[in-house]
Amino acid sequence: MTPELFRLLSERFKALSEPARLQILETLEDGEMSVNEVVDETGLGQANVSKYLQVLHSMGFVKRRKEGLFVHYTHADRNVMQFCDLMRGRVEHQMEAHRRMLVG
Repeated sequence: MTPELFRLLSERFKALSEPARLQILETLEDGEMSVNEVVDETGLGQANVSKYLQVLHSMGFVKRRKEGLFVHYTHADRNVMQFCDLMRGRVEHQMEAHRRMLVG
């Protein structure tokens, strides 16, 4: 890989490093939602949700559609969630192994 590709990849990982952005991506698994619906589902503040959605959009993780005064978001690429699911499975496996070690 080239240094530029490493940089671009790193930017995408950085965008996924915020727990709230991962929560928003998971919330959008149910389908297209307005910013207000994402706020209601996640319990996050509207200003933060808007900021996080902008980051996710700029990285190509979500796409948006404007309808009147409302902006609706949905996944741009389902592969991102497959990657998150893969990592979640790995973390859960490690947590279970650690738990088993502690229990004996």
